[in-house]
Amino acid sequence: MTTVLPSLREDAIATSAIGNVESSLDKLSPNQQLLPLTAVVNSHDHLEIGGCDVVELVQQYGSPLYILDEVSLRTGCQQYRDAFTKHYQGKAQVLYASKAWSCLAVCAIVGAEGLGIDVVSAGEILTALRSGVSPSLIYFHGNNKSVDELIYALESNCTIVVDNWHELKNLARLAEEQSIEASFAAPRIMLRLTPGIECHTHEYIQTGHIDSKFGFDPNEIETVFAFVADSKLNCIGIHAHIGSQIFELQPHQDIGGVMVEWFKLAGDKYGLKFTELNIGGGLGIRYVESDDPPSIEDWVKTVCAGVTDAFNHAGLALPKLLCEPGRSLVGATCVTAYTIGGSKTVPDIRTYITVDGGMSDNPRPITYQSKYRAVVANHMSAALTQTVTIAGKHCESGDILIKDIQMPETQAGDTLVVFGTGAYNYSMASNYNRLPKPAAVVVKGGESSLIIKRETREDLLRQDCLPERLRQ
Repeated sequence: MTTVLPSLREDAIATSAIGNVESSLDKLSPNQQLLPLTAVVNSHDHLEIGGCDVVELVQQYGSPLYILDEVSLRTGCQQYRDAFTKHYQGKAQVLYASKAWSCLAVCAIVGAEGLGIDVVSAGEILTALRSGVSPSLIYFHGNNKSVDELIYALESNCTIVVDNWHELKNLARLAEEQSIEASFAAPRIMLRLTPGIECHTHEYIQTGHIDSKFGFDPNEIETVFAFVADSKLNCIGIHAHIGSQIFELQPHQDIGGVMVEWFKLAGDKYGLKFTELNIGGGLGIRYVESDDPPSIEDWVKTVCAGVTDAFNHAGLALPKLLCEPGRSLVGATCVTAYTIGGSKTVPDIRTYITVDGGMSDNPRPITYQSKYRAVVANHMSAALTQTVTIAGKHCESGDILIKDIQMPETQAGDTLVVFGTGAYNYSMASNYNRLPKPAAVVVKGGESSLIIKRETREDLLRQDCLPERLRQ
């Protein structure tokens, strides 16, 4: 017998019979859940995800371990795709912002659901291509693309989202050099513009305000349009992104009105026939109980209404509308399982519980002061009797995964599971203190499959070189 998690799931699911849970999953927006959609407590009082006992997964694959719920990821993809079909009268394309987690399996899953891929490096291009995604659905971002990366993107036939003058001039030069070839196709580009819209989020992940390293500033837009119109570049549209982990809908309602003015200016004054508009991503997820992000459908509905109203008012045909969700697709679909080690109590101050990972597999707490929720996966019904701080094993006093969380009594060997670790955890992982990076598995229907091998100690030395004169 399995039970749902009443304190961690929306009321609609918490009151459902377990037999109805599976059929109800597609009605839940994954980004609004603390847990992956398939999470339940099994008859052993263990956390189970995708039909797999998390404690048994740790026994099989070791820890730390990233556990990806395939149902949750596919559901999010389907909800984005279906919401655009429902709420937008023009063409639309959802792109997965793979910087959140770029690996072959994740890209293959989102690609199979009809999504394209947003990439920011040659390595992410290669990953997307090797996963089977068509290059026509790969859009290359970044504020300092090297010439080698630009050539690789052009040779791969990706669309390049141009961020600045240095890049634009490099592309124009490459287009001139290649134009003498009979097989030449003009580089397909979009222009990233800074819309000047601010959102209430952490300042390090605000990317749409005027003071930003990303995109062309509004005061140089006409000069950019004139340059592109006189080049051999095939500019198909414009792009903007206003930040991430956003809970507000109004900024996404407003972005259409800002972008349509530039769309119209480009056509009327410079003869640029834009057909695509990319409004970025940014929808937040629920990391802790107090977080309250909009649903995927509500976000899409808001974006579509804003763009439709703006283009209709301007008398322009609706563009092909693109968006780039990353965190809201993959963030809540994954958990990280750790093995608890020792504990330390500082009288009248704090009790620390240590785990076998930390800032090397999840750098967000020490980088952004990000908050997370966790449970002891092998004692799911145990009473929460103590306030503890979950500390990582790294040689940094700031290596704290979760500060002051209510937990049951624990002992060495228990399995701690931290929720919402699909976005910017593995992708930002490091080998700090020479710790090997963890393994990752995908779970579905009671089966688990390795998608990233655990690094070994020997892997850590693979790129090291020891000059002969230093050998002893």
